[in-house]
Amino acid sequence: MNVELRHARIVMAIDCAGSISKAAVELNLPQSSLTAQLHRIEKAIGGELFVRSRSGVLPTSRGERLLPLLADLVHQADLVIAEASAYSSEVFRFGNAEWTPPSLRTVLQEALPVGEVRSETLAPAAAVAAVRGGALNAALVPSMALVAPADVLEPALAKTVIVREPVWLAVPRGHPLAERTGVGVADLAGLTWVRYARDHWFHPIEKHLFAKFDHADPEVLHYVDGHHEAMNWVRDAGAAALTTPTGATKEVALVPLSGTASTEMLLVWRTDSLARGTLRSLVGTVRRYYCEYARTIPRYWSWIAQHPESFAELRPYLAEAAGTAETAETA
Repeated sequence: MNVELRHARIVMAIDCAGSISKAAVELNLPQSSLTAQLHRIEKAIGGELFVRSRSGVLPTSRGERLLPLLADLVHQADLVIAEASAYSSEVFRFGNAEWTPPSLRTVLQEALPVGEVRSETLAPAAAVAAVRGGALNAALVPSMALVAPADVLEPALAKTVIVREPVWLAVPRGHPLAERTGVGVADLAGLTWVRYARDHWFHPIEKHLFAKFDHADPEVLHYVDGHHEAMNWVRDAGAAALTTPTGATKEVALVPLSGTASTEMLLVWRTDSLARGTLRSLVGTVRRYYCEYARTIPRYWSWIAQHPESFAELRPYLAEAAGTAETAETA
């Protein structure tokens, strides 16, 4: 009997589960059938891969040598399958938190080797669950890393940081703080705030920062369900709000806020669903799009240019954007 890919998957399932009985459940096979298959595989390779005991299985010395090779075989096969499926897929489903500009879908459609891109806006936890379940191919979600380590990593999921985005202060145009180049904790005293609803993804970040600023219980005018609603209240009611710069609108003034860490925008995908070429195109397209969007926020774009060390992931695209702007000026 020749060792085939299906045999490698069986061996890896047993190794990951730590017992034949657990692996049989995961593979939906009778335990006796799985045991018989393992015996045939071990016979084909000339010796036992596992030591059996009442508590489960452990690799033999032969297993310790061969299991990494079998794992690599499974991994490479999954990459081939993902590559093939990516180029034969008709629809790429992309999720995004908070809101999704139509222009983002347009650039993804132009960049990805698929027939159609369909986008969906949903809460971060729902987006991750949709990626996990296969309803989405990938999603862009904010991370709670400022408050606690991101917990989206699991065997079926992978992630990469698209950008680390600061938290700034939004105030009405004409406000005494609006023209400041930066504000500190002392400047926040006496402001009336718009805050985020308790089930909104930004609420834990906001709560963490208010506690850090010793403003755990500020005067709150209204609780909102999204960045754009918050900006409307800032504009029309004269309130202040915490926001990421790209969450603001042109009708309000943005002021850098000292003493804050950055949030993370993460791209999350299933490890078995994206070809390497598709993934590279996706990551590059989203990062380039972020730079183009940030350029529409003059104060933020200037701040990015002055703090390139905070935007390591965007470095190639920042240079590209700067070159494009320089060419336009000299044309």
